[in-house]
Amino acid sequence: MLRASQILVRTFALALSAASLGACGQRGPLYLPTAPEAAQRATLPETLRPQRGDATPAPVAPPPAAR
Repeated sequence: MLRASQILVRTFALALSAASLGACGQRGPLYLPTAPEAAQRATLPETLRPQRGDATPAPVAPPPAAR
């Protein structure tokens, strides 16, 4: 059976989790910016997987030397 301290800790953790999830995010409706200065910003996929400007492969580091 649960003791009063366990119930109190679980209730506090649940309330803290609910408050933190409810407090995140932007207020108001979401929108895509149309201002000219926003045209050159990276999109989410570009941020997660950046593309190199040139077609050359990235340099590969040599493997560590064996002893």
